[in-house]
Amino acid sequence: MHKCSFCGKPINQTKLMVNGTFGCICEECATQVYELVNENKKPIYKKSINKVKKPKEIKAFLDQYIIGQDEAKERISVAVYNHYKRISAANIDNEVEIEKSNILLLGPTGTGKTMLAKTIAKMLDVPFCIADATVLTQAGYVGEDVETIITRLLQAADYNIERAERGIIFIDEIDKIARKGDNPSITRDVSGEGVQQGLLKLLEGSVVNVPPQGGRKHPDQPMIQVNTKDILFICGGAFDGIEKKIDMRLNKHAVGFNAIKNRDKEKHVESTLSQVTAQDIKKFGLIPEILGRLPVITYTNGLKKEDLIRILIEPKNAIVKQYKKLFEIDGITLTFDKKVYDYVADKAIERQVGARGLRGIMEDMMTKAMFNMPSEDVKEFKVTLKYAKSILE
Repeated sequence: MHKCSFCGKPINQTKLMVNGTFGCICEECATQVYELVNENKKPIYKKSINKVKKPKEIKAFLDQYIIGQDEAKERISVAVYNHYKRISAANIDNEVEIEKSNILLLGPTGTGKTMLAKTIAKMLDVPFCIADATVLTQAGYVGEDVETIITRLLQAADYNIERAERGIIFIDEIDKIARKGDNPSITRDVSGEGVQQGLLKLLEGSVVNVPPQGGRKHPDQPMIQVNTKDILFICGGAFDGIEKKIDMRLNKHAVGFNAIKNRDKEKHVESTLSQVTAQDIKKFGLIPEILGRLPVITYTNGLKKEDLIRILIEPKNAIVKQYKKLFEIDGITLTFDKKVYDYVADKAIERQVGARGLRGIMEDMMTKAMFNMPSEDVKEFKVTLKYAKSILE
C-alpha cells in the first residue's frame, strides 16, 4: 500500500497522493511545503530603478500639484534627477564617485515644502516618510534617536530593505535643532547640536543598525542593517529671522523703528531669501559639517492672494475639486461663486496660515452643508459669498 513518505499516512486516508521517483507525498504535506516555501521567499526588488524622468519632465509633474515656487521646483528637479542618475550609474562606472544631492529647503510655513517632497516621491514611486526634527535627541537621552527616522522609512517600504535604501526622507523643522549661536556650544546641547552630529552619518551615507519596531535600542533586540548612501534626504524649515543674517552680510540691515513697513515685509523676506548662502545658515545655527552634506539649498516664496486662489481650484488634488467630488458621490452638483474664492484666500492671509490653512477654512464653511444635504432631496447646491460670510463671520 502506498503511503506518504513525510507523514506516513496511507493512500486511503487522503484525497490526493502524488507519486515520485523516491516516494510519495500526500495533499496535506504538499500544502505545508508550499506555505513554508512562500513564507521564506523574499520579495524581489530590482536594484536598477525605473528610468528617471528628465528635470523638465519632473518639474512638469510638480506643476500639476503645486502652484508657483518655480525656483524651488527647478533646483529640486535637477537634484532628484542627478541623485537617481547617480544610483543607476553606480554599477556601470566606478572611476568617478558622484556624491549625494541632499536638499535643504527654506521658506515660511504653508508654502509647499512638505508637498514638494511628497509629490516627488509619488512620481518616482519610492518609499517616503516625514520625520520631525524637534522630537529627536542625542543618543542616550529622553526622546527619539536619529535612527528611528530610518525605521519609519522601513515601515513605509513594508520592511523591504533594498527598496527602503532608495527612498526619500523629509526631515521637517530642521531649523528648530539649530544651536543658539554661531559658536560651538560649551554645554551639552542634546536636542540641538547633538542631533545635528547624529544626523551626519545618515546624510553622508553609512550602514546603520535600526530597531525594526522603532523605540530604544536594547542589547538583546535584533537589529536591521540599512545603508543610507542611496537615500535622498530633503530637510525643510521656516528659518524664521534668517533674513536679518542675510541683511547683515549684504550691509542692508535696517536701523530704527518700523524700518520695514508691514506691507513691504513679505516682499523683503522673499527677495532676501533668494540670496541665502550656506554662510547665512551657519550663522543661524546649523553646523558646517551638516551644511556640507546638504549641497542643494533652495527656498519657497510666501504665497500671495492670487497663488492661494489658484491652489484652491487648479491642482489635480485641488481642495475645491475634492469637495465637488464628495458631493457628487451623494448625487449633488456643487458650485461656487467666484467671489467665495477671494473671500477664502483673504481669510487664509488674515490667519497667516498659508496654503495649509485653506483646508481648515473650507471645512468650517462646508461642514453644515455636508451634514444636512445627504439627508435632503437636493440635486444642486451653490455656495455664495453671502452663505460663506454667514458661516465664517
